[in-house]
Amino acid sequence: MQKLPIGHWAQEGVNFLTKIFESQFRFFSESISAIIEYFISILIWFPAWSFIVINLFIIYIFNRSLKNILLIGFCFFAILNLGYWEETLETLTLVLFATVTSILIGVPLGILCAHHHYIYSFMRPILDLMQTIPTFVYLIPTLMLFGLGMAPGLISTIIFAMPAVIRLTYLGVQSVPTSLLEVADSFGASTRKKLFSVEIPYAWQSIKTGVSQCMMLSLSMVVVAALVGADGLGKPVVQALNTVNIAKGIEAGMSIVFLAILLDRIFAHTKQKLGATK
Repeated sequence: MQKLPIGHWAQEGVNFLTKIFESQFRFFSESISAIIEYFISILIWFPAWSFIVINLFIIYIFNRSLKNILLIGFCFFAILNLGYWEETLETLTLVLFATVTSILIGVPLGILCAHHHYIYSFMRPILDLMQTIPTFVYLIPTLMLFGLGMAPGLISTIIFAMPAVIRLTYLGVQSVPTSLLEVADSFGASTRKKLFSVEIPYAWQSIKTGVSQCMMLSLSMVVVAALVGADGLGKPVVQALNTVNIAKGIEAGMSIVFLAILLDRIFAHTKQKLGATK
């Protein structure tokens, strides 16, 4: 039985894109890398201690939780003590860029899918593919198209994390009770008014959960992003793996854990604060 030439088709497709749009892909890659590196340079410009104190002060203003501030402060100081401060800022920048991009694309797509079920029927196998295919598989074409650097790592992270935002936005908007929509219709609300006054507020918790999952999924991709030249905490992990350096691998891995706890606590308490004010 002759196998389907799926791999050959993919290879030809990537070769075609590389040949026709090579200059555009390189320009995009260099532009993304320059923007991210500029943002990282701004963060690194701040002394670590002042950066930590300022952020703790801002976080305390928003949630007023001393216990939470102590936990976040411990994570900051633990990362600083381990000697991976700059790498953490690089990873944080990559995660924030991936999360913001996923939100800007994923939330409108989720809303569109909820309003037009045939679009979701088309999108569902694509989302399944994005979530289930091994990350190293789509890392190869992104590397060929964009070269080494931040761009292929960022794009791979977005592909991996965005489905969570789309699915949970879709589920949240779709779960809006028909009775609420009928009340809005009875008052003569337009489609746009219903979206911003009824559907999004009702689906808010689901959307925030999707954003939280997207952030954690983006953070889990830092090691993979390091394999294609992205800076951050993934680099020392890969170096430790190549040299069988247990101490370095554990320290870099713990820095990733502390960053994950830090982001989770900040985002969780921000969600609670926003929920209390709504």
